[in-house]
Amino acid sequence: MTKQKKVLGETRRSFILKQLKESPNPVTGSHLAKLANVSRQVIVQDISLLKARNHPIMATAQGYIYMDKQQSISRIIACQHSREETENELNIIVDHGVTVKNVIVEHPVYGEITASLMIKNRHDVKNFIENIKKMNASLLLSLTGGPHLHTIEADSEKLIDDAIMSLEKAGYLL
Repeated sequence: MTKQKKVLGETRRSFILKQLKESPNPVTGSHLAKLANVSRQVIVQDISLLKARNHPIMATAQGYIYMDKQQSISRIIACQHSREETENELNIIVDHGVTVKNVIVEHPVYGEITASLMIKNRHDVKNFIENIKKMNASLLLSLTGGPHLHTIEADSEKLIDDAIMSLEKAGYLL
C-alpha cells in the first residue's frame, strides 16, 4: 500500500468516526459511502478496522452507532407474543423512554442467537417493522414459537420498571 493511500484511508476513517460520534441516530453504510465518495464495501472494511482498534461501534439494522460509555441501566426481560403483536410490544417499551438493545432466542441446535436492534423510538419501531415486511423476513421469535429475551436500557430504573409494568399489563411478559 502506498503512503498516499494509507493517509487517505486514515483520513476517511477519522471522518467516519466523526460522523458516527456526532450523529444521534444510526448512520447507514450507504450514507457514509456517499459522504466519503467510496463504495459501501470500503465503509464495511473501514468499520472493521475501527472496531479492531477498539472503537465501540455497533452495527444495527438501522445502521452503525458509536456506543458512548454512558451510565445507563440495562435489564434482560423475557417476553412472549405473536408476530402481529411485535410492533405493539416495541412501542410500549420505547414509549417509556427505554431502548430495546437486542433480541435473544434459544435455538435447540445453534444455542443462543442474538440480534442487535437498538430501537429507541417509534420511528425506529416503524422502520424495523417495515424492513421485516419489505424483506419478508422472519422474526427470531418464530424460531421459538414466541418466547424471546430483550436487553433493554434506560437512564433510570424507574423508566425500566414502568415499561415492564406496561408489558405485563399487555400480557407480553413470561
